[in-house]
Amino acid sequence: MQRRFLLIIVVTAAAVVALAITQPWLYFVNREVNEAFPGMTAEQREAVSNMPEAEKRALLDMAKENREMAEQTAMAQIGADAVVPQAEQAMPPEMPAEPVALAQGSFIDIDPIHGAVGSATVYELPDGSRVLRFENFRSKNGPDLHVYLSTEAPTSTFAGLGENEVHLGALKGNVGNQNYAVPAEIDLSQYRSVVIYCVPFKVVFSTAAFSA
Repeated sequence: MQRRFLLIIVVTAAAVVALAITQPWLYFVNREVNEAFPGMTAEQREAVSNMPEAEKRALLDMAKENREMAEQTAMAQIGADAVVPQAEQAMPPEMPAEPVALAQGSFIDIDPIHGAVGSATVYELPDGSRVLRFENFRSKNGPDLHVYLSTEAPTSTFAGLGENEVHLGALKGNVGNQNYAVPAEIDLSQYRSVVIYCVPFKVVFSTAAFSA
């Protein structure tokens, strides 16, 4: 009788240990995780939490690879839009004749947190100068964004600018029509696109490929 009682105790203990190790009930329980975004204040984390799910997931994935880039991108995107002043949204006023369009493309989304909409057109003005003009433009915000002409038409985040890229200046605003002078010595036929580029992290935010 004592031996049987001892056997029952041993079997019961073994069963308890096995259950503690395998925890089979976890297969029937949802485990929700809602991590705070690293390195941000409570107010900033709340702003990030109000982003669309795809953008939040992309930022958290980015933080696994480059925390600083993710933090600065998140800070830029929850900040206020930088709108180009109305006075800078018109074509140069001293040109009375109609400008001629030389190349045109439309901006695209690269991923949930890198993208823009609107058109990019290179015009030749009556005096022979050329200007790149964005119209109906709105871009995702990002740290230190700049405008480039590229010999490539990059469609992924880290695709780069290709060779002999032409820097046209810092992005004037992430919202609004805007103009950028195109250097006279540039052979436009060698360039395939306009790229919005994050300089410190070497990230493509959007591309407008010129149509053939």
